[in-house]
Amino acid sequence: MHRRTKHIDVRYYYLCDLPNQGAMKLVFCGTQEQVVDILTEPIKLDQFVKFQRLLGVHPLED
Repeated sequence: MHRRTKHIDVRYYYLCDLPNQGAMKLVFCGTQEQVVDILTEPIKLDQFVKFQRLLGVHPLED
């Protein structure tokens, strides 16, 4: 099993080391700010419109 999963170990430790090197900064993102929710969860209309605007999606004009 180790030969098949070795690439997972390498990627895991590489990604864990990036913030320590200063190459990446991890920032907390609350549930009210996660734009991906527009595609995965039922959300309220005001949140939908906000996320739609943040994604750059505009309604079609007649």
